[in-house]
Amino acid sequence: MNVSAQEINKKIHDQVHNKDILINACTRDGMVTFPEFKEMYEPLYAAYTPDAATMIELKKLVKKEKIKIVFGTWCGDSKVNVPNFLKIMDALHVKEKNIEFIAVDGNKKAENGIIDGLDIKMVPTFIIYDQKGIELGRIVEGPKTTLEGDLLAIYKKKS
Repeated sequence: MNVSAQEINKKIHDQVHNKDILINACTRDGMVTFPEFKEMYEPLYAAYTPDAATMIELKKLVKKEKIKIVFGTWCGDSKVNVPNFLKIMDALHVKEKNIEFIAVDGNKKAENGIIDGLDIKMVPTFIIYDQKGIELGRIVEGPKTTLEGDLLAIYKKKS
């Protein structure tokens, strides 16, 4: 079954965390309006200021790559890093259609095998792909430096 045949922004009750969560393919709007995620999303997105020098370098390198964000609406690291990552994406004018959101449950699984083969061990995981669908790199759980710094390192490897 492909993602387009699945329910988007599906809510389920997660047994691991004993709370309602999003699962499978999501839209940005579905994620940012999900109550538990929204309460941290808005203030963190507003407060995050990416490093200007890094962003200037990134703007020169970012083309039409695809990004897959695997996250948990229940996950503290996702609640912090996804808003900051999206602030960077917005500043780089990355089109919404180039970003895919996949929500996982407390066992870091989604339904219908949509993350099978992605080797997801921690969330959030930001996976950057080139235009041919080849993985360029990933940021797992949190950045080594900053989100924009780690992104720049991934893009520099490509060029």
